[in-house]
Amino acid sequence: MTTLNHTGITHTVFRLLGIPGLEDQHIWISIPFFTSYVIALLGNSLLIFIILTRNSLHEPMYFFLCMLSGADVVLSSCTVPQALAIFWFGAGEISLDRCITQLFFIHSTFISESGILLMMAFDRYIAICYPLRYTIILTYALIGKIGVMIFLRSFGTILPIVFLLKRLTFCKGNILLHSGCNHIVLAHISCDDIRVNIWYGIFVLISTVVLDIVLIFISYVLILRAVFHMPSQDARHKALNTCVSHVCVIILFYGPGIFTILTQRFGHHISPHIHVLLANVCILAPPMLNPIIYGIKTKQIRDQIVHVLFTMQK
Repeated sequence: MTTLNHTGITHTVFRLLGIPGLEDQHIWISIPFFTSYVIALLGNSLLIFIILTRNSLHEPMYFFLCMLSGADVVLSSCTVPQALAIFWFGAGEISLDRCITQLFFIHSTFISESGILLMMAFDRYIAICYPLRYTIILTYALIGKIGVMIFLRSFGTILPIVFLLKRLTFCKGNILLHSGCNHIVLAHISCDDIRVNIWYGIFVLISTVVLDIVLIFISYVLILRAVFHMPSQDARHKALNTCVSHVCVIILFYGPGIFTILTQRFGHHISPHIHVLLANVCILAPPMLNPIIYGIKTKQIRDQIVHVLFTMQK
């Protein structure tokens, strides 16, 4: 569908191509997409259920993990069903409003996850550096306020993008070389000046994700300094062991994203389908692997999962 205005034709309906250049392989590509989505839904839903229903897990670390699992469910649900519809039925048509809504939730949820990972680093810092004051500092009220602040930050920083996109006229075409809507991908098919969109996107990235990475790094420098001042090797090992799961999740979340940004910036010779596949890995991998990592590395959660599954079999 198109409309006319003083600048000419404006497209209001777009077509997502899925993985451009690999359209004949969409059925096969859908298998890992569907598998990862099912694992993400089941794994994160199980984590949320266990944390909310087990009093032994009503601690700050697990409440932050519960927030992370909830964000993982939202992030994967915003993207994978749309991709599967393209792969299975060729249903790539999407309206402008729906496209903007999708990218709003994808970007805001991604920033929320980054904020939650920062708070989990802060949680580990308090637990290791101030163990006797841990429950006094991280009260339920403070955790609730932190959760609200994280989501307000993510919504507040992404909301202007909605208005920045709404002001544009899309007359260069209505084909999006992606499996989901993306701010810059959508802006690039506009006929208008998109420098404001580009600079605001950079501002959002630096003021949220980059800042979170820097603060997480500082937190772990302080944690390592405190650990190396512990008197016994057993105490040092026990303290570091509580951080293993979080470090793995941090690497899994930020690693593919940084690699994707570098390939987009310097890998101009790389095929478009590689860029799209890398972008999907950033969204697919963390929600699928986060509950597995915490289920394996965290004894309290592992014991509760075994208990729940054993009870269900009875």
